This record gives sequence, C-alpha cells and structure tokens, in this order.
Amino acid sequence: MIVGAGFTGLWTAYYLLRDRPGTDVLVLEAEHVGFGASGRNGGWVSALFPVGAARLAGLHGVEATRDLLAALRHTVDEVGAAVSAEGFLGVSFVKGGALFLARNPAQVVRAKGEVAAGEQWGDGTMWLPSDAARERLAATNTLGATWNPHCARLQPTALVDGLAAAVRRLGGRIVEGVSVAGASPGQVRLLDGRTVRAGHIVRATEAYTARLSGLRRRLAPVYSLIVATESLPASTWEAIGLARREVFSDYRNVIVYGQRTEDDRLVFGGRGAPYHFGSGVRPEFDGDERVFASLRKALREMLPQLGDTQFTHAWGGPLGIPRDWHPSVGYDPATRVGWAGGYVGDGVAATNLAGRTLADLVSGRHTALTRLPWVDHRSPEWEPEPFRWLGVNAGLRLAALADREEALTGRPARLAAALEALTGH
Repeated sequence: MIVGAGFTGLWTAYYLLRDRPGTDVLVLEAEHVGFGASGRNGGWVSALFPVGAARLAGLHGVEATRDLLAALRHTVDEVGAAVSAEGFLGVSFVKGGALFLARNPAQVVRAKGEVAAGEQWGDGTMWLPSDAARERLAATNTLGATWNPHCARLQPTALVDGLAAAVRRLGGRIVEGVSVAGASPGQVRLLDGRTVRAGHIVRATEAYTARLSGLRRRLAPVYSLIVATESLPASTWEAIGLARREVFSDYRNVIVYGQRTEDDRLVFGGRGAPYHFGSGVRPEFDGDERVFASLRKALREMLPQLGDTQFTHAWGGPLGIPRDWHPSVGYDPATRVGWAGGYVGDGVAATNLAGRTLADLVSGRHTALTRLPWVDHRSPEWEPEPFRWLGVNAGLRLAALADREEALTGRPARLAAALEALTGH
C-alpha cells in the first residue's frame, strides 16, 4: 500500500507494476491525484540536489557522492524515456538545460563557484559571458550566466495524470478522497477510524507528512508560489529568448524559477511565503497576494520586454524541507514500512529515482540504486514550536535581506554565513 498519489507514490507504483506484473498495489490519496506539489510545481526536471556535492562528500564519501549525482543526471533522461514510452499526452518534455543568470557581482562569485564545482564533479555546468547569456535570455543587468545541460521542462499536471493512468492500466488501484491519520507496521489508520491492512506500506506524503501521527517534526512544510502570463506572441519571444526552452533562474538567495511553456506563457515562481506555525498546511495558505505581486514585479524588472503583458494565473502550495535539507529514501525490512521525500522543491526528477529505488527495496532486490547514499539517511527532526516557526521564518527573512545587501554593495552578503548556519545548507 502506498500513501500519497503524487510523483513519489505514482512512480513507485509504476515501477513495481511494470517490473513485477500482478503485484497488488493500492494507492491512497486524501484529495485527488497530484493534489500536492506534484501537480503545482514549476516543471523543472533537474538533476539538482538540495545538498551541495562537497557537503555530500563529507557525509557519505566521494565515490558515493559521484554515484548519487550520476544517478540524478541519468534520471532526467529516465523521465523523458518514460514519457516517450508511455505516450503521456500534454507533458511537453523538452530537455533544454537550466540557465542561471548572474545579475550583480556577488552573484557572479556564486556562479563561478558553481562552475568550479561542476568541473570537480562532472556535472557539465559551463560559464556563459554576458553576451552569450543575453543571447539565451535577454534579462536586465546580466553579467553572465551558467548553463547546465541536465534539465528539462514539462507540464507537471499532465505527467501526474499520465502516470496515474499508467498505474491503473498496469493493474494498480488508486483510491482518492481517503485521508490517512497514521501508518504503522502492517496497517494504515484512516481519519474516519477505519484500518486498512497491507503487507508493505510506503509513505509518500512529502509536505503533508506533518499531518500524520508522530511525524509533525519530520518535514517542515514551506510554501512556494507561482504566477503565469498570458500566451506571448512570437515577437515578444524573439526579444526575450529561451528559444531552446531552457528553464531559468538567477543566483539570488531567495530561490526563483521560471520556464517557457508549450503554449508560450512565462511561468515564474519563488519562495518568500511564510512558514505557518505548527507545520500548518491549509488551502488558504496556497495564495499570498504580497508574494504574487513581488513575483510579478521581479519578472517585469528582469524582462521589461513583457510590457503590458497580463498575468492570468497564480497559485501555490507546500513543499517538504528536512532539518538538514537532505532528501532520503528508506525501507525497513523488519516492519516492511518505506518512505521517501524531503526534496526541498527539487523533486520532479528525484521522485522518479526514489520510486525506482523503493520498488527495488520493497521487492528485496539489492541494486546500484539501493546502495545510493540517500538510502536510509536519517535527518534530525525539526525543533519543537515556537522554535521551528522562529527558525524557519528567520531563514526566509535572512535570505531576502542578503539579496538586498548584495544589490546595494555588489559583494557577497555578510548574512550568508548566518543563513547557512541557520538552515544547515
């Protein structure tokens, strides 16, 4: 039994059923397929991992780190292969790479650090001088950029729907509108008091993990919000760029992310919404007009070619952050309970890797995937309230202040060290 019909749960079900036909797979979902981050994200299929390679090497060793990073790069292509093999409609998978702009001297320092790290770890990150960067994306104040080839863009809701259809076609059952209160060896307790028994249980609940009994401090649900423009004419795209359908961001401390969609809209998202006391996750938190306005302003400032373009959509949702920012996959063969999550917003590809790994773990197979260093990694729990609320929101505030300092001084912010100490990242 799998709890959660997002990418993690659906990929796990898909690979279990594909590789072991006839397996009895039941997926329970509190709302509808893809209700959480899987259906609302910015559509980056990236090999990004929230923990830097140097820190990973300190935790797990150099070779294990190389194996994990190589597996993530391969996973981008694995997602594309699955989309092609299954004929998922409307997914619009295009591997144009990821472009990260450096728009002040402090961001140039970080960008060139990424290039050096890429050379060390073989991830293909290359530096683009200002003219070459502006040819890709004609953004204001561009001093240069990095480009990484291991990233694609897609329409995430279409992928969720396609995966759910594939799971059902292969014989899996997905039951929507069933809320789970908690899971223990051999059984899942529903919110209405009923109990469902299962031989194996996989918890794939990401930001909603905090709602399950005994797991409130496992992951902190932090909101990311997105705005989208109307479809733009060809003349506007000629002025903006993104001809290769690259996804894009820059090197500010408050994370932003964008893509050019199949129907030629600009989708642009970012962090900045507050963490809610007690790991709160509620529908009313999905929108924050202050953050939406900030995103629209930031995109217009970055791309004045938009002129009077209208923004037609805005939405948001929670993602899951472990205390050490380290995603993990795990399975206890004694209790036959597995889990995966804590992707910190980098989960569109990582969920596929997690699903394949969980399928191997549940099936008792010992493979290269089950030996990757994120398997059975245990993150510390978040602090109890009110310290969790104070710490997470202080981190968000420090990131914004660091960006302001760097815009004024052009130097890496003095707040960066405090931010790293607070977030562990």
